[in-house]
Formats: sequence, C-alpha cells, structure tokens
Amino acid sequence: MNDALSIVLFSGTEDKLHAAGTICAGAAAMGRPVNVLLMYWALDAFRADRIENDHGLAYDAARPRFNEPVEKVGHIPWLETFRQAKEIGEVSILACSGSLEVLGLDPMAMDPLVDQAGGIASFLMAAEGSQLIFI
Repeated sequence: MNDALSIVLFSGTEDKLHAAGTICAGAAAMGRPVNVLLMYWALDAFRADRIENDHGLAYDAARPRFNEPVEKVGHIPWLETFRQAKEIGEVSILACSGSLEVLGLDPMAMDPLVDQAGGIASFLMAAEGSQLIFI
C-alpha cells in the first residue's frame, strides 16, 4: 500500500463536504498525496455557480437528539478547507465524467478547484494501492 489517500465523494451536503475536506486537508498536511473523485451530488456542490451556496445537511446530521426537530446548524467552511488542502499538499480533484453526463453538466461548469474530468478508470489508476474512503 502506498501512502496516498483516495476519497470518493458522492454526497453534496455540507456535513459530508466538510468531513471530506477535513480528511483531505489532514492527509495533505501529513504530506500524503490525495485523490478526490466527485460523483453525482458532490459534483453539483462543486459547480462554479453553486459552490458558495448552502448545500444543507443530511437529515441525521441536523438532529442532535432523535426526538428534536431538524434545525440548520450554521455554516461549515468546507470550501475553504479544500482550498487550503490544495495549497499545502498534493491534492487532485477529478470530476467523474459519467456522473457529469448523467446530470447533464458541462465539465467547464465546475469550480477551478476541480482539476479535470475523467472516468472511473483514471481515478482507480491514480488510487491504486492507496487507502480508499467513500463519503
């Protein structure tokens, strides 16, 4: 196993984006290369025209106790965490070309944080031998 970390980011909610950004930044700070694959709803969160929007929280993340109502839990700076991760380490963010096609998104609609679009094979080649996390 190599020391790289590979993250498949499927969710586009603030809590999951924050978790992925924090793990990404932590690995980058440790000098570990990081490969991030954006799929489906994560792609939508990284669209240039929506990246600054509130993406909401997963239902269970907004409920501190099962019997309490869901409430907004304030802004989580996931975007800044990803930016910092790219500044301090070797972080590659790939937009899944299949997900782009299914959602009808143009790769040029992605925020500049996204390095390129590519297929699963490209991601798996980069991730070979690395630790893999799915969020």
